[in-house]
Amino acid sequence: MNYLLPFILITACFSLWGFANDITNPMVKAFSKIFRMSVTEGALVQLAFYGGYFAMAFPAAIFIRKFSYKKGIMLGLLLYAVGAFLFLPAKESGIFYPFLAAYFILTCGLSFLETSANPYILTMGPEESSTRRLNLAQSFNPMGSLVGMYVAMNFIQARLNPMSTTERTALSDTEFIALRQSDLSILIAPYLAIGLVVMMMLLIIGISRMPTNGDKNKQINFFPTLKRIFSIPNYRQGVIAQFFYVGAQIMCWTFIIQYGTRVFMAQGMEEQAAEVLSQKYNIAAMIIFCVSRFVCTYLLKFINPGKLLRILAVAAAIFTLGVIFLQNIWGLYSLVAVSACMSLMFPTIYGIALKGMGDDAKFGAAGLIMAILGGSVLPPLQASIIDMETIGNSFPAVNASFVLPFICFVVVAWYGTKTYRRSIKMYEKYMKVY
Repeated sequence: MNYLLPFILITACFSLWGFANDITNPMVKAFSKIFRMSVTEGALVQLAFYGGYFAMAFPAAIFIRKFSYKKGIMLGLLLYAVGAFLFLPAKESGIFYPFLAAYFILTCGLSFLETSANPYILTMGPEESSTRRLNLAQSFNPMGSLVGMYVAMNFIQARLNPMSTTERTALSDTEFIALRQSDLSILIAPYLAIGLVVMMMLLIIGISRMPTNGDKNKQINFFPTLKRIFSIPNYRQGVIAQFFYVGAQIMCWTFIIQYGTRVFMAQGMEEQAAEVLSQKYNIAAMIIFCVSRFVCTYLLKFINPGKLLRILAVAAAIFTLGVIFLQNIWGLYSLVAVSACMSLMFPTIYGIALKGMGDDAKFGAAGLIMAILGGSVLPPLQASIIDMETIGNSFPAVNASFVLPFICFVVVAWYGTKTYRRSIKMYEKYMKVY
């Protein structure tokens, strides 16, 4: 079968969940302001968002095993659209928690999508080029992310009432409710629009002929399969590395707004203007991330994936030290530079961990998607540090909070080193045999 059209359609889904991820990151700050909450309370958005990934990963794997990759993707798109449309009744309620429910349902759909699409891409061609093929498909994920960031900046953040959190606290209940509902009307519009786009994609994939690679085995054998895949060091360690990588990615992209706002307000800028300018730096980081992913996909033709993963993780850790200790614009530049290093990490960890798994890749993919829980658990921890405002007498807490991403990149570097050494040993054994 010709894989070109199926590859294009599934790759388009990568852009769709990229949009959802990166329109959501700035919403931590937006919801905190709209509902007069702390950063820690606002970070519950990330808890609900990435909690959906965790909750639905293995149910998605069972569904895909029983039916097919195509049906898994279609159900994922349906849940994505339903979650997006639920923003309308959430807005009408005027309460924060229905938004968390909408995010959770939306990301249950994303969990189905990612559990299906990533291993599906791996089946669309020879195994030896599977990691490069997944990196290529994942290169279109940040394109959706860029659109999400652009929409967040220009159609949400720039249109919200510029009144600061402190000024909102001083409003009467009646004034606050009117302002809150006005801001929520602005916030939900892009989510309703993407819901319509996702429904269109669902129809297109539904009528398209898709490959059935890896859909022949319908047996579940859940616990024996789990025992088998977690006995593989490459996979077991890959799940750990993915947990910490996703946590680092979400922390760096979510709290760049808080980091940049502190830098620019120290220069005398108003809070609203500082937030919008910080989002521009976030978009710059995503552009760098996108370009770097294409470059790294090319480099994988010449450099061992584990070795390249280690190099970039070490570089990311060094830049993160700059984020922590530089309390000016150079710290923000360092935070933007981290994105160049992160570009390779998710698909490469994914590809290394699933390599050679065959039909077990469906359950293996679920474990790696569950590891996205790192994006749910770690950002609230960072937010709780940021809410301290200062560490000691004067050290900015937002700077100190980036010690968490630093630790994450050390873990990713460890995984890159382990996988590279294993590949060297396998090559040496191969050479002895031949």
